[in-house]
Amino acid sequence: MTEKPSKTILVADDDLSIRTVLTQALKREGYDVLAADNGATLYQWVLEGRGDLVITDVMMPGENGLDLIPKIHRRAPDMRVIVISAQNALTTAVSASEKGALEYLAKPFDIDELLAVVKNALRRRPVREQNNMSGHQEDAHLAAALDKSFVVGQSRAMQDIYRTIARLRNADLTVLMTGESGTGKEVIARALHEFSRFKEGPFVAINMAAIPRELIESELFGHEKGAFTGATQKNIGRFEQASGGTLFLDEIGDMPFEAQTRLLRVLQEGEFTPVGGRRSVKARVRVIAATHQDLKARVRDGRFREDLYYRLNVVPLHVPPLRERAEDIPALVQHFMRQTGVTKVFEPAAMAAFQSYPWPGNVRTLENTVKRLAALHAEEVIDRTAAEAALQAMVATTGGVAATTGSLSEMVSQMLTSDPSLMTGSDIYDRVMRQIEKPLIERMLAQTGGNQIRAAELLGLNRNTLRKKIRDLDIDVKKEGRA
Repeated sequence: MTEKPSKTILVADDDLSIRTVLTQALKREGYDVLAADNGATLYQWVLEGRGDLVITDVMMPGENGLDLIPKIHRRAPDMRVIVISAQNALTTAVSASEKGALEYLAKPFDIDELLAVVKNALRRRPVREQNNMSGHQEDAHLAAALDKSFVVGQSRAMQDIYRTIARLRNADLTVLMTGESGTGKEVIARALHEFSRFKEGPFVAINMAAIPRELIESELFGHEKGAFTGATQKNIGRFEQASGGTLFLDEIGDMPFEAQTRLLRVLQEGEFTPVGGRRSVKARVRVIAATHQDLKARVRDGRFREDLYYRLNVVPLHVPPLRERAEDIPALVQHFMRQTGVTKVFEPAAMAAFQSYPWPGNVRTLENTVKRLAALHAEEVIDRTAAEAALQAMVATTGGVAATTGSLSEMVSQMLTSDPSLMTGSDIYDRVMRQIEKPLIERMLAQTGGNQIRAAELLGLNRNTLRKKIRDLDIDVKKEGRA
């Protein structure tokens, strides 16, 4: 028979239903519970030396739950505090962390997740960070950082991102962000910078896909005068430009293999040598990388160094496509509309049309569509007709698939979403696979001059299997090569 925990949990929330659910769930786990509907009672219990852990809401009658945390820690330094809040925004997650909360959970939260957090919190003693800033200084910094941050959304996926940003506030760990093109990876990278101890330093971004291969190393590490033909003067690289701050390596999957070796050395040794130089330079930067590609697949194909992948992937952070967080679209629309300085209102039906659209170009395409509407739609109210016309104009502009630079899986997903006929009937799998397999096999046969033996080897198929597929898919085999 397992021993029941004998800890007391102090709960403060002005919502009776939340207090009831928490009290019942915690008592089932064997904890004692004291629950109040305000912060004053909670703080009085702390003054009396009661409780082993606090769970507090943010907005309650009287004192704000976040403002209570420093007061609690002055009286009970070892008291762990968990914040729960319906104000599910980045500002709440980061502010909770800055105030000293152990964890932040957005409402509605999963009760099993909260119980796991409680169990882990009581199992270990908290690490109390020394913070020399006053409360006013903290609030001023938070407000200034939020002015620079455009991370918008209240979906569960965004809450996970907010919590990661808050947890990394005082860490210099390398972050690897993954996600489709246009999901806002650079915006999140900037938020990671602004809410970190590197915030006083510069934020320097470089897109690996936009730099010619032969110039990558010079762009990253700089070069000395005369290092190569055309190097008429000394150049300071991005690593040195970002000294004391954050270096954002976008589209890291497109980095040439030879440059990957030098980047790995920098991450391992913490220093680099400019091209043509002899002196080493300390790399005092926090690195954040991002890609829309499957780096694990590139590692398997030998196009990306496995050791570099693990050096970058210390903290993995996935940014979901917009179609998977449609509940964030209204907030994003309002945000982009405010940026235009124009006041226009979406009717519910118009917003519903935006929320049901798959947005293959993600947030970037949504932003362009909203700003086009703000500029060209004459009426103050945007109805469903206007919204659908804007969507049709966007599709016409992008040719129906906005994220053409995305991965094959992204483009297939976009096609399945944009063509509803593919997802009807009883033989969906066979029909979709025929459309994927046929052009693949045709392309491979063209590449091998019609040599089916070689094509089968490259495809990883048995020769007889390939012949059967050629026959079933009605593929015309060109006779340049032997079967």
